[in-house]
Amino acid sequence: MSVFPQKVRIVEVGARDGLQNEKAVTTADKVALINALAAAGLKDIEAGAFVSPKWVPQMADSADVISALNLPDVNLSALTPNLKGAQAAHAAGIKEFAIFTAASESFCQKNINCSIEQSIERFSDVMEFAKAHNIKVRGYVSCVLGCPYEGEIDPQAVLYVSQKLLALGCYEISLGDTIGVGTAKKVTELLTLLLQHIDKSQLAVHFHDTYGQALTNIYAALNLGIATVDAAVAGLGGCPYAKGASGNVATEDVVYLLQGLGIKHAIDLQRLSDAGWQITKALGKQPVSKVSIALHAK
Repeated sequence: MSVFPQKVRIVEVGARDGLQNEKAVTTADKVALINALAAAGLKDIEAGAFVSPKWVPQMADSADVISALNLPDVNLSALTPNLKGAQAAHAAGIKEFAIFTAASESFCQKNINCSIEQSIERFSDVMEFAKAHNIKVRGYVSCVLGCPYEGEIDPQAVLYVSQKLLALGCYEISLGDTIGVGTAKKVTELLTLLLQHIDKSQLAVHFHDTYGQALTNIYAALNLGIATVDAAVAGLGGCPYAKGASGNVATEDVVYLLQGLGIKHAIDLQRLSDAGWQITKALGKQPVSKVSIALHAK
């Protein structure tokens, strides 16, 4: 039996997870994007990443971007993989940190040069700092439905890592289908297991649309009562670990799905679409969002 949530919270990841996998745009373009997303009604926006500019040059101006924003009603978050990043994010005024690991040992080793256990241990000082400064922390788990190195991932591994991050102090776990190989059946099986041990209010889904399954996967998650969905305006970003992979599911397409299901979301679809066209113009491309392209053609 369906238990669709009455309201869904969208975490907009285009300005960070999206743009870090695109060619670099100006600080002014990023500020304009985040302001446009806020004006469209988005209340949770990933605004930057406090990581080494050597590894992610697209996010080198995160402190400048965040300092230029004045959005008291918006929850701005940033990726903070270590204490140095957490301190810099706090200094910029960030009130929510994001930390990330994976359900795949191989992915963890290739992506952050350590084991899953080591990655979680590394976060303890970030968590202490967050607690001392009353900052919420969100945990991301990559490769929950498949890995570019290991193939299929055991749902028990996802459960183990999710519980570890919750025990560490994360308020929510974002389950990432990093290479977009998930299907509705696999999503349902994974979430059915997780929901036996973790409350649905502590789980979010983060789907990439590599095989065109993201909306179907979100529908499957909504069907089990999941009420937080990550998405990127205009479908920004590609997956650097899967050649030719498209990026995150487009926020416009998610909003249209929610509208069709009668689920509240509080987002102005036209304004959201306009924000997508504005940033893709700066990138020299078109939105990936089918909904946005259809609206634009009217």
